[in-house]
Amino acid sequence: MTVLVFSRTTGFRHASIPAGIETFQQLAGDVEATEDPAALERLDEFAAVVFLNTNGEVLTGAGRAALERFVRGGGGFLGVHSAAATEYDWPFYGELVGAWFDRHPAVQPATITVSDPDHPATDHLPTAWARVDEWYDFRSRPDARVLLRVDESTYEGGGMGADHPVAWCHERLGGRSFYTALGHTIESYAEPAFRRHLSKALRWVTNISTHGH
Repeated sequence: MTVLVFSRTTGFRHASIPAGIETFQQLAGDVEATEDPAALERLDEFAAVVFLNTNGEVLTGAGRAALERFVRGGGGFLGVHSAAATEYDWPFYGELVGAWFDRHPAVQPATITVSDPDHPATDHLPTAWARVDEWYDFRSRPDARVLLRVDESTYEGGGMGADHPVAWCHERLGGRSFYTALGHTIESYAEPAFRRHLSKALRWVTNISTHGH
């Protein structure tokens, strides 16, 4: 399984990007990490593309066309954290990632509720998963299978209320798409539970059996 990990930013740049790249190299093995938008034009060489803390307008017109063709043809997409703060003026990308980032309070501890324990990317998690991250509010709620929600009563500054999704997936555009809002901090990528969340999400989008791994 060859995976393209794309981490170009034209807006805010996360300090955790190198840790994230290293994590995917460890989890997936055969990884090409790049910030060159022209690499998206070679997506037929890959089983999946990961948008790792991308931010802003990061694609060329040719890259957009190639990504849409890849997904509609059955390719896998995994968006991590600020992948939701990317390509705001491209409606297809909004559908692909599921929801766009709106705002966030300070990084702080909170408790995640596992809404769907039957998905491979969540079946290893405790029902209430306490961790530190940057908790995104979104402009809308995703039309998708919601896997994780954050409990706004456990932190300060949440703005979405009781239904506050932070990870979801869908298959409605041809390929499999998975988005997780987690992964702001460098420390996240050393957490075994988060690493398994990413690993099994990646295996899910590439349609490889994940149970028992």
